[in-house]
Amino acid sequence: MAVIPPHNGSWVPLHRPLGPCSPLFSGAGGPEPPPSSSMAELHHQDVLRVDDIHRRLSGDVGDDKQGSNKTPMNTQVTQLNGQSTLQANVGSGGSTTTTLMSSDDQPTATGGLPGVTQTLVLDTASDIPWVQCSPCPVPPCHPQTGIIYNPSMSSTYTAIPCNSPACLQLGPYANGCINNQCQYRVVYPDGSSSSGTYSSDLLTFDPSNSISNFQFGCSRAVQGGSFDPRTAGIMALGGGPESLVSQAAGVYGDVFSYCIPPTASVKGFFVLGVPRVAATRYVLTPLLRSPNVPKTFYRVLLKDISVAGRRLNIPATVFAAGAVLDTRTVLTRLPPTAYVALRDAFRGAMGMYRMVPPKGPLDTCYDFTGVGVVRLPKITLVFDGRNAVVELDPSAVLFNDCLAFIPNSNDAMPGILGNVQQQTIEVLYNVGGGLVGFRHGSC
Repeated sequence: MAVIPPHNGSWVPLHRPLGPCSPLFSGAGGPEPPPSSSMAELHHQDVLRVDDIHRRLSGDVGDDKQGSNKTPMNTQVTQLNGQSTLQANVGSGGSTTTTLMSSDDQPTATGGLPGVTQTLVLDTASDIPWVQCSPCPVPPCHPQTGIIYNPSMSSTYTAIPCNSPACLQLGPYANGCINNQCQYRVVYPDGSSSSGTYSSDLLTFDPSNSISNFQFGCSRAVQGGSFDPRTAGIMALGGGPESLVSQAAGVYGDVFSYCIPPTASVKGFFVLGVPRVAATRYVLTPLLRSPNVPKTFYRVLLKDISVAGRRLNIPATVFAAGAVLDTRTVLTRLPPTAYVALRDAFRGAMGMYRMVPPKGPLDTCYDFTGVGVVRLPKITLVFDGRNAVVELDPSAVLFNDCLAFIPNSNDAMPGILGNVQQQTIEVLYNVGGGLVGFRHGSC
């Protein structure tokens, strides 16, 4: 069981939703299916998300700064296989019985929290948090298996007026006005979307930590087929003013962190506020900000990669566009020059294993049948900063028995550090301080 670091703010467990540690796990469905069962669909959704991030970073935002105007696709629900969820309570009406956790990750006595528990997908590359709201007929809502949040049952619920600053700052997310109630719409890379009334209510993580007047989308129309019925919506953590992080900055200091678990049977964590962990235990690198790049994105500068202790000495110009940290992109994208150098070095260190044909976009794959212990070379990412070296966990090196990296189309495109490579590492975002920290082996 993972050890949660002591902290000054609020924390909740982070889960792989199909695993036995997840509150969504019923046990009836068996273990999480192997990646190969959904590889094509997972890659397809990954490509859509990567293309969308690249489009927004290039300034080509079209009619909206998130997603596109494509017709929603009928897609299988596979995206949660590679993503993490957290639970938070929304509203003040009623009381949800919840097993609370202490700072040493031990369950304490159960207690009641106000509102209803909602399972939300963690998303560091979007700004509008939202949950489905009752009444929410299917369609246009997606069939949510848990309790749907009902704003009429919460005494602290407010529909945000159209002339309020919160509504006026929505910009491209604004979707008109109905009965003086501000409307929003968020479009995602696969063409799916969420729309409804922009609202506020109480958000509670644990008995001592809550956010009053938390602003979010009260969704009554979810179009497209990529939303898992076990989830209620999205917990947006981007750098825009609408995100949870920005709204909670006055209380929690514009700081958050998370640790994505390596498997479905391990628990990770999400911390809002500053963890009480010695600063020396984090590898620090500057958080890149630029006036011509949307505030949504958190970027860092990757400078080199080492394989089995040897630097690849990739030219600095290759990484000049930086790299976006994204919890919902599964596989890391690298500039092709960097990818080829990594791939060749990795293949050289894996010469004792039998290679097999590529699996979709993954071109360095192996057959480990009959191999008792697979010995992988250590892969280390070298970031800008003094001794900013981050060793990847072995679980972050292979995906479906293939090297878990994909090249971009050209070196000018920004890299994207996906959730596979972030596994077991606590990623600390000190937004106000302009730093990103990495702590190896945290979950």
